[in-house]
Amino acid sequence: MGRRTFPKGGSPGYSPAASSGRLVFVSGQVALDGAGSLVGEGDCGEQARQTFRNVAAALASAGATWDDVVKLTAFLVDPADYDAYAAARLEVFPQGGPASSTVIVAALVRPEFLIEIEAVAALGDAG
Repeated sequence: MGRRTFPKGGSPGYSPAASSGRLVFVSGQVALDGAGSLVGEGDCGEQARQTFRNVAAALASAGATWDDVVKLTAFLVDPADYDAYAAARLEVFPQGGPASSTVIVAALVRPEFLIEIEAVAALGDAG
């Protein structure tokens, strides 16, 4: 099966999601709203909530939902923000959710970004 990209809402040369076969790969999302404005400046919890909304939109563009997500990776610039991220994650995945990694990084592409989240989803039943 060929690769498909889902460029809606992405910057030129950037696709929020791409699929290959039954796998959907969501590019790293950040806390920008539909107008490109930062949501939650200085507040990792609010940034995480907006970022999760953006991940959900990218999943939907590829025909996937949170139930299809099998792997989630979050990148934080400050380890002290983990609890705020974890609380927002729990709102999306109250039953535990998919396999996950949280990585502390020196910086993200813009200094006001406190978090970036990417996801992998598997469409359909693995059987």
